[in-house]
Amino acid sequence: MAIHCQSLTCKIYRKVVRAVIGERISELRNRANLSQAELARKLSVTRSSVNAWESSLSAPTAVYLIELAKLFHVSTDYLLGVDEGRHIDLSGLSEEEIGILYSLLDYFDRHRKA
Repeated sequence: MAIHCQSLTCKIYRKVVRAVIGERISELRNRANLSQAELARKLSVTRSSVNAWESSLSAPTAVYLIELAKLFHVSTDYLLGVDEGRHIDLSGLSEEEIGILYSLLDYFDRHRKA
């Protein structure tokens, strides 16, 4: 049974969550150099669905949130705005590849502080 909240607070909260999700999807899509149509094809949805998500008119279902997280290598918490940190999924990488990534991160840290 679905719980429906009709209070003004709930409506505002839903709007804010949709906005955060939309901003994150747009940001990640642009970083990946994908058009809305290309992202839509990867997810087997319409371009107008992606546009609605990014415009905060609607939010992706849990299934699509998971697919987006996998596609962009972020957590669903990041997409939902619960976790501000970014995480990289290292599964499928060899120990050597993981070591290279850590070395690269160390390099960035050293040069940012310089």
